Amino acid sequence: MPRRAATGLTMAREGRRPSSDKSAEAELSVPERLDLAVLGEAPTLNAAEVAAETGVTIDRARRLWRALGFPEMGAERAFSSVDVRAVSSVMSIIDSGSVDFDMALNLTRGAGQTMARLADWEVSTLANRVEELEAGEEATGSRVGSALRLIDELSGPFEEMLVYTWRRHLAAAVARMEAMGAAHDDLHTIDVTVGFADPVSFTALSNQLDREQIGDLVEKFETRCRDVVSVHGGRIIKSLGDSVLFVLNDPVPAIEVAEGIINVIGRDPRMPDVRVGLASGPVVPRLGDVFGPPVNLASRLTAVARRNRLIIDRATADLLPEDDFESRRLPARPVRGFGLVEPVAVRRR
Repeated sequence: MPRRAATGLTMAREGRRPSSDKSAEAELSVPERLDLAVLGEAPTLNAAEVAAETGVTIDRARRLWRALGFPEMGAERAFSSVDVRAVSSVMSIIDSGSVDFDMALNLTRGAGQTMARLADWEVSTLANRVEELEAGEEATGSRVGSALRLIDELSGPFEEMLVYTWRRHLAAAVARMEAMGAAHDDLHTIDVTVGFADPVSFTALSNQLDREQIGDLVEKFETRCRDVVSVHGGRIIKSLGDSVLFVLNDPVPAIEVAEGIINVIGRDPRMPDVRVGLASGPVVPRLGDVFGPPVNLASRLTAVARRNRLIIDRATADLLPEDDFESRRLPARPVRGFGLVEPVAVRRR
């Protein structure tokens, strides 16, 4: 495949603007100008032409595009050499025999889902910075100008941070897999303690707040939960609306996480009260998520927990050292999907 001399993305890394006709660029719409700044090249190819340049079938090219999370473009010229190189890179992995097409598609889907959320996160964060720039002495005269300036300044360093972060998390994931392999014959199932943290009456509270206050509240809640979970060696798996799902390999640090979340959120008068539920047992990790009865039970337990209290299942209680913790069975109650369940309250001795 012929390579172009220097793409706009390469120029952005080197601090240079893409070599385009400035007068022509000025005539572009705002979305087109932003796309050009981010991607480095104007779109000149349709899906069929991308497939032809990379030697893949149009069906496979479209499946990869959908896996990234984008709608089909048909005959529209929505692609450039950036997309050609991306498809070529994926196909080179397949051609090497490392993975087959379905595995590559799965990895592509994971990258698409992760990066879609990261992109939204980045834009919503930087939107405030754009407003600040336009209100200050460094104003360009338009929000687009400030946005383009931020793109120029942040693209290179942020890309380096992305690769570093990915490598760090990949190393941690491989280490977890290795440890799991030493303890289990089945690498597709792991034993963990699953936790849910759920703010109390969040819907009613959010109805009383404006949009900015709601955004700040959600950001504080998730950030504080993530900090506590990370300190104790756990992982936030995902956010579910206003709740967070986390996992730890051991129930004792899971108790410490629950206590920490209650302290930094439930004890803060500026934050809503919180309920935390823990359940332990085998789960199936898949697509960056975890599935299994402990996940569902931990979620259900938050509904029966009192404000700023932790409630656990019997399996978690049985794993706790009796010298350090005292558990007390609560009255049995119906739990959706599990029948009658006896939740357990726990406290340190």
